[in-house]
Amino acid sequence: MNKIEHIGIAVKSLENSNELFSKLFGVPSYKTETVESENVKTSFFKVGTNKIELLEATNEDSPIAKFIAKKGEGIHHIAFDVDDIVAEVKRLTNAGFVVLNDPEVSGLKKGADNKLVVFLHPKTTNGVLIELCQEIVLKE
Repeated sequence: MNKIEHIGIAVKSLENSNELFSKLFGVPSYKTETVESENVKTSFFKVGTNKIELLEATNEDSPIAKFIAKKGEGIHHIAFDVDDIVAEVKRLTNAGFVVLNDPEVSGLKKGADNKLVVFLHPKTTNGVLIELCQEIVLKE
C-alpha cells in the first residue's frame, strides 16, 4: 500500500454537507460524481495533499443508507492507494483478510474518481471498512 488515498464520510445530504465541509476546509468540492453500481453520490475535497470523499445514498438499498440507519453519519471507510489491486487482494486474502468484492469472483469494480476498488470486510480489520484503490490508466 502506498498511502491513504482518501477518507470516506457517510452523509444524509450532500448539499448540506458540501456547504459545511467547504466552510470547514476553506475550499469548495472539486468533483461530484454518481456511482450507479453503489447507489451513491459522491463529492470530493482536497485538503493539502489529502482527499475527503462525502457519500450520500441515492436510494434506501445503498450501503451508505444502511450504514447511516445503523450508525448515523460519520466516517465510513479509509481508502488506500495500491499499484496492483489484484496482487494486493491475493496478498491480503492469503494473510486471512476477507474481501467483500473479490475481483477473482465478480471482476474488478469501478468506483468514484477514476479508480478500481475493492473493500475488505470490517470484521477482519478491527471494525474499519478498508477500501483499496487503483488508478485506472487509459491506454492510448
